[in-house]
Parts: sequence; structure tokens; C-alpha cells
Amino acid sequence: MFLLLLAASAAPLWSLEGKTAVVTGGSKGLGRAIVDELLSQGCEVLTCARDVTPLGGLPRCHAVEADVSCAEGRRKLLDAIAAHVGEGGGVDILVNNVGTNIRKASEEYTEAEYDLLQATNQGAAFHLSRACLPYLSRRRGCIINISSVSGSTIDNTGAVYHMNKAAMEHMTRYLACEWGPRGIRVNAVAPWFIRTPLTEPLLSDDAFHDAVRKATPLRRVGEPYEVACVVAFLAMPAAGYITGQVIGVDGALTVEGFRY
Repeated sequence: MFLLLLAASAAPLWSLEGKTAVVTGGSKGLGRAIVDELLSQGCEVLTCARDVTPLGGLPRCHAVEADVSCAEGRRKLLDAIAAHVGEGGGVDILVNNVGTNIRKASEEYTEAEYDLLQATNQGAAFHLSRACLPYLSRRRGCIINISSVSGSTIDNTGAVYHMNKAAMEHMTRYLACEWGPRGIRVNAVAPWFIRTPLTEPLLSDDAFHDAVRKATPLRRVGEPYEVACVVAFLAMPAAGYITGQVIGVDGALTVEGFRY
């Protein structure tokens, strides 16, 4: 009987049933995997993308066509959140997932390219986190930022992207401390190469794919669900004392040293 009572009391710790989540860039790749995982865990999900066609027909998923790298797109998403939760309503989970990259040498970037990457990869997360603060405060909710191993390593994907992800990771730590007294947790997930439409053109090059596998102690690339499951865990009550952390989902790439 004691074990049954213990299991019953612990069950909500591992559930997201009835929670409300906002996920940016949820139509494909990691964003879509995160949307699918949160839905499978019982969440109501509000997501956005520039093209929401792939999201049609998903139960408990509400999609908004919006580009959150700009103020107008963020306003569209925020209006949708306000309409969805109603006056005095709240949000339990915000996943800042949207991102993009332009790979080139540092001296070749134009100012417009720099501005685009900064606005998409870091600016959108900062502005949406601030704008969603009232909704998150009402639920003592959490923020999960999708970073990258590029936030702490050098992997030839472009200086600007690395700068953006490093900024996102320190923003994660700062907001965790600043907003912790309000009961809001802030964490980040930092993947290495994950098999998505964005990385498939690179991984289709056998030599490149072999180099990625060789650099990764697990000797393989990751799958989107492996990132999504970590996001879901960080959103659960079971992770209630984890905040200000950057969790690597990288097959041990970032702890690999020289081995002969």
C-alpha cells in the first residue's frame, strides 16, 4: 500500500498533463520534435513558424504564422498567446527554439547578415522571454532555450552563430538568477549535430559525416527526439530544482580530449 501511495504522489512529477507551452519555430526539425514530444506528454502547445502548413491537424496544437525575429512577428505571437490563455491566464513553458545560420568566414559577413543572425538566434529569445514574463510568473513556469555546442566550442559554423549561442547561454544563467525569486526556472539545451532538414545537406557528404562521427565519442549524430525528450524533462516538475544550466545533448563531443 505504501508503494502504491508513493507512486501516486510521484506521478505528477513526471507529467506535463494540462500544461500550456509556447514553442517558437515549431514546424520542422528540432522545433517540430519538441512540439510532438510536449503534445505526447499532455501539453497544450501554441507554436509559430513562417510556414505553419506542416502543423495542420495536430490535436491541442495551435499554430500562428509569424516570424519572431522581428517585432511584428513577435506581436502576432503574443496576441495569439493573450487570446488563447485569456485575461489573467498563464503559460507554463516557453521554448525559444527558432534559429538560423549563414556559414562563411568572419570577414565575409555583411552587416545585414549579422543583424539577421543576431535578431533570429538571440534577440528573439530575449524579447520573447521578457514579453512572456507576466504569463510565466502566474504559473511559476519555465523557459528552455535551444542553444548549441557552438556556444562553447569552435566548429567552423561561423563566428556570428557562435557569438549568438554564447550570448543565449549567458542570458540563460542571468535570467535564472534574476527571475528565480519569482519561481521561474531558465535552462538551455545545447545539441551537437542532429539529423534535421537543416543539417541533412551537410551530413549527405560522406566525408563530412564521417568526420562528425569520428569527433563524437558515441560515433553517431543525434536524432531530434533525443533533444525533445531533454526539453520535456526540463519542463517537468521533476526538474524543479534545475535552473541556470546548459545541458549538452552531444554524444560527449564537448568533453572529448585528445586520444591516440
